[in-house]
Amino acid sequence: MPIGPDIIEALRLELRRGSLILAVLGTLRSEKYGYTLKTELGEAGVDIDEGALYPMLRRLEAQGLLTSEWREDAKRQKRFYRLSADGAAALEHLTQEWRGMNRALERILGGPPAAAGLKEGRQ
Repeated sequence: MPIGPDIIEALRLELRRGSLILAVLGTLRSEKYGYTLKTELGEAGVDIDEGALYPMLRRLEAQGLLTSEWREDAKRQKRFYRLSADGAAALEHLTQEWRGMNRALERILGGPPAAAGLKEGRQ
């Protein structure tokens, strides 16, 4: 029986979830408000909808990884987020973990197809 699209979608979302947290923490090394954060992530190729982003920001702040502050910007009150000291430490640990996992997966999966094509073209 072939795997259904609902199972693939559930697996895809599970795979993305941890990566999104890493992307948000990495982007918040400099202060941003929510819309700017969403835009910068999108420009980097990491799409996230507001329905997922804002609850994630609140959760990360409750965990002590982010700080936030309401300020007026362009005549509107906006909430600005940035990494806390604990968030910066967590980002460093998670980045090392991600890089190690990525190297292991590259070995297991045989590397990205584009890289394999480049190697073959150079031989």
